[in-house]
Amino acid sequence: MSAEASVVSGIAGRYATALFELARDNGVLDQVASDASDLGNMIEGSDDLGRLLRSPVIAAEDQGKGIAAVLEKAGASEMISNFVAVVAQNRRLFALRDMVRAFHTLLAAHRGEVVAEVTSAKSLNDDQLAKIKAELAASMKTDVQVETAVDERILGGIVVKVGSRMVDSSLRTKIQNLRFAMRGVE
Repeated sequence: MSAEASVVSGIAGRYATALFELARDNGVLDQVASDASDLGNMIEGSDDLGRLLRSPVIAAEDQGKGIAAVLEKAGASEMISNFVAVVAQNRRLFALRDMVRAFHTLLAAHRGEVVAEVTSAKSLNDDQLAKIKAELAASMKTDVQVETAVDERILGGIVVKVGSRMVDSSLRTKIQNLRFAMRGVE
């Protein structure tokens, strides 16, 4: 198994590793990466698609046909379409979003990049993302790919995860820390 494969694990990791190695060996890594990004965005952006992928009551064949139609309409490559068909046949579509994330982790490791997950209370604009990416690249001394998520529960600030490290500068955490500190004052 390649060195990149050691950075992911579980069901998603095994499938992502298979897709990554197949794409790399066939010289279509960039195309598959683009298709995987599109697929991830479709899953994140559509509640209906998410329900289709996670529902245990929908037959595997119907799930496969549904996701195949979505991929065909999106113009996905044959490799990503075949990969998703195998995932559907094996009743693993519920883990497809994690497979896409694991694939991107493998791709980043292969390219010598680091993936940072940035969570904020509201969507970040391009200028804010560029500043965060520049700061992370300077501190990590390597190229950084930023994946964003929005979680209104953090109230404000950001949470940055890089590998097993996390920097939590969210307002929610600061309030929780203040509550904890105030308990000792009573």
